[in-house]
Amino acid sequence: MYEDVKRFDMRIPPRKTKWYLKPVKKLLCYPAFKKYKPVLHYENGAQNIKAPFLLLCNHNAFLDFKIASTLLGKNDANYVVAIDGFIGREGLLRNVGCICKRKFTNDITLIKQLRRVIEMGNVAVIYPEARYSLCGTTAVLPRSLGSLAKMLKVPLVTLICHGHHVNSPFWDTSHERNIEHTEATYKVLLSAEQVAEYDVETINKMIVSEFQYDDFAWQKENKIKISDKNRAKGLHRVLYKCPHCQTEFEMDSFGTTLKCNHCKKSWQMTEYGELCADDGNETEFSHIPDWYEWQRECVKKEVESGTYSSGVLNVFVDSLPNAKKFLPLGRGTLLHDMQGFHVKVTDKDGGENVMEKDVASLYSCHIEYQYLFKHGDCVDLNTLNDTWYIYPEGKFSVTKMAIATEELYRAFLKERNRETIDVMM
Repeated sequence: MYEDVKRFDMRIPPRKTKWYLKPVKKLLCYPAFKKYKPVLHYENGAQNIKAPFLLLCNHNAFLDFKIASTLLGKNDANYVVAIDGFIGREGLLRNVGCICKRKFTNDITLIKQLRRVIEMGNVAVIYPEARYSLCGTTAVLPRSLGSLAKMLKVPLVTLICHGHHVNSPFWDTSHERNIEHTEATYKVLLSAEQVAEYDVETINKMIVSEFQYDDFAWQKENKIKISDKNRAKGLHRVLYKCPHCQTEFEMDSFGTTLKCNHCKKSWQMTEYGELCADDGNETEFSHIPDWYEWQRECVKKEVESGTYSSGVLNVFVDSLPNAKKFLPLGRGTLLHDMQGFHVKVTDKDGGENVMEKDVASLYSCHIEYQYLFKHGDCVDLNTLNDTWYIYPEGKFSVTKMAIATEELYRAFLKERNRETIDVMM
């Protein structure tokens, strides 16, 4: 029975990287440095920082890990990694120091593991956005980061990379765009003494300020040319609403073209990452993140009016209780509305399984585009001992669900007129 399946053991203590895997890590990172020639900036003595410390990194592509691993040098590090990263290689990831996490859950065990990392004299590496950026700009950061820094009592270091999104955008990871170079800033944001001195709110504000980035603006400013003939492929997954006719879920993309199948208006994505309307028409948004934020404002209005709803969608659900493999849970329905997520699935034995996530429990959610090229786009929801990968059918957008989750949570905080103290990564 599904209930009897062994769950991933989050309590196994983190390990130091096995000595024989350290040269392997360097070997795997070297080609990326040679290919992308990252321009590195060290600030506040980051080039000489010694473990233990807390490292916060922005998240745009797998290249992030290679840059972080190389910059850490001889410092032993433990990375917080989502459970799907462990599939089929749990032993390997544990032996290179990885710590498993189910996304967007209140997980006290993770806090205990991070304490152990610091006590071991290692670097605790966290990607606090908890997902690849959808359009190369900052994702929502958890409010717990300042509290975590205060608790660990070590220097707070940041690594902000530029170019990783435009080189391998989350909305199409089928191929890299082979940009000429990337850039990264490695910075000691706060010393251990400053962490002790500043209050949580001040630390959080400093982290948020440091995490402000825009890959498309960086591309334009640095004149990074991308001549890839399929550079717009997949862009409709993140830009799902037409600004010309206001129709949702009718966008398409191919080659260098983004098009609305409802009103037939189309845009070209230039070699410098900008959009330009075809046939001399008005270009509503030349900057891709501006289009994305316009969609957010549209969703915000739905939330404020109390009308937001995905409608009931038929779904197929895979479960990931451990790191062995996905288990097909069955078919069912998904509703995302003003109360949160409601998922019901009937398994092969006729049993009903339910996943409920109310608004207060999620400040954001994780989505995937064409995940593993299995069933298509999906949203994954987590408990402390399971992860459901939920694949809707019909016309929908997991991007809109992700935006709505964030706006619903913001509305919840505004209504309660309070800040939450959470342990969410």
